[in-house]
Amino acid sequence: MTALAAKRRHPLAGGVVVLLGLLVTGLLYAAFVPSAGAATGTDDVAAGKALFLANCSTCHGTNAEGRTNAPSLIGVGAAAVDFQVSTGRMPLAATGPQAPRTKNMFSEDETRQLAAYVASLAPGPAVPTDADTDASKGDPARGAKLFLTNCAMCHNFAGKGGALTRGKYAPSLDGSSPRVIWDAMVSGPQSMPVFNDSTVKPAEKRDIIAYLTTIHQTPTPGGWDLGSLGPVSEGLISWVVGLGLLIGCAVWLGAKSS
Repeated sequence: MTALAAKRRHPLAGGVVVLLGLLVTGLLYAAFVPSAGAATGTDDVAAGKALFLANCSTCHGTNAEGRTNAPSLIGVGAAAVDFQVSTGRMPLAATGPQAPRTKNMFSEDETRQLAAYVASLAPGPAVPTDADTDASKGDPARGAKLFLTNCAMCHNFAGKGGALTRGKYAPSLDGSSPRVIWDAMVSGPQSMPVFNDSTVKPAEKRDIIAYLTTIHQTPTPGGWDLGSLGPVSEGLISWVVGLGLLIGCAVWLGAKSS
């Protein structure tokens, strides 16, 4: 028994256990996590690479490693590419504080292929499915609370957008598709923080989308919504219009009396 116990306490036993643990972990990871190429399709990756080399490599490098004025795309995931390309922000027409939304230069298939290629370079956030972004499955009331807590300080409570620092801005969310909204939350474009699944759960993302897709149905008890720009701008408009009318009336009455 003493000799057997001494063998169990061999100095190399700890190292062997660690190596075995790493080996088992690696095998399990390889078995349960599909490769990016398998998930997106080899044909899409090849076609996406050709599109990337022709349209994106000038700024981002031939291997998407990034250059002085363009970030690396390794690890950004398919969602980031889907957001930037489908909204026409990329390819960037001209450098500036922020990439504006413009007309998309690529078809839906080409956008998917570009996203597949970038996703094949390293793991990253994926493009959501239709079920993920189905607003009918979300809770607009809970989405309103989440949006007001996490997003309204930049995008305005009604998603109308707002100014940031150094020429940047939070864009209006009017007309943004549920997929684009999800893409933005998981990829964090421009100055926007990343809301991954540990910060805002998938069901909560769907709630936010439900809120944004139903907000235009919200009644306006005060009458005109004035673009839902907020109380400061709405109050300013009221003061300017109201005072203008009062001054006009005073001038008219003065002219009548004379």
